[in-house]
Amino acid sequence: MIHILSKNNSIANHFVAELRDVTIQKDRHRFRRNLERVGEIIAYEISKTLPYKGVEIETPLGIAEMNIPVEQPVLITIMRAGLPFHQGFLNVFDQSDCGFIGAFRHTKKSGEFEIHKRYEITPNLDDRIVIVSDPMLATGRSLVLCCKELLSEYNIKELHIASVIASEEGIQHVRAFVPEAQLWIADVDKELTSKSYIVPGLGDAGDLAYGNKE
Repeated sequence: MIHILSKNNSIANHFVAELRDVTIQKDRHRFRRNLERVGEIIAYEISKTLPYKGVEIETPLGIAEMNIPVEQPVLITIMRAGLPFHQGFLNVFDQSDCGFIGAFRHTKKSGEFEIHKRYEITPNLDDRIVIVSDPMLATGRSLVLCCKELLSEYNIKELHIASVIASEEGIQHVRAFVPEAQLWIADVDKELTSKSYIVPGLGDAGDLAYGNKE
């Protein structure tokens, strides 16, 4: 299943608009905070799909019957752009176990690129609900690489992939190679440049959050 927030108007539109705005982007703190806010909203939407159980809660005046999640999902993000987005999920699922993956593009002289993964640390994901977050889903190759490796290593009960902005091509790539995942996207763009950047997109999320890299 694919869930696209922009199909229904909400405050998420405002945060994504600010993320895209070339003038507002100059404020790095605000850019990181908006990534965080969109993460919080998507986390809330995912929370509606989780299993719940009934419990009795003692209040100062009696007993309240409540439904609470059976478990907190494991939160995994792809560094470095994913860090503020991940924090939004952690603000909502504040008792979650977390994992981190270091993956990046290596561009060849021909202009083609390969995805390299250099770092991965996660808890045991067997029989767990897992959310993998990366703010930009361009070609989808890095997400597919990371998710397929996690699925081969662990018996994951339920997999969710979350991004702020995705290309139509990237969504199709993920759906083709990780069909078991549910996708949660704030907004979708149609085009990719020759260097595989989303158009109109928002630029390089990692650089906007943390400064230009060499």
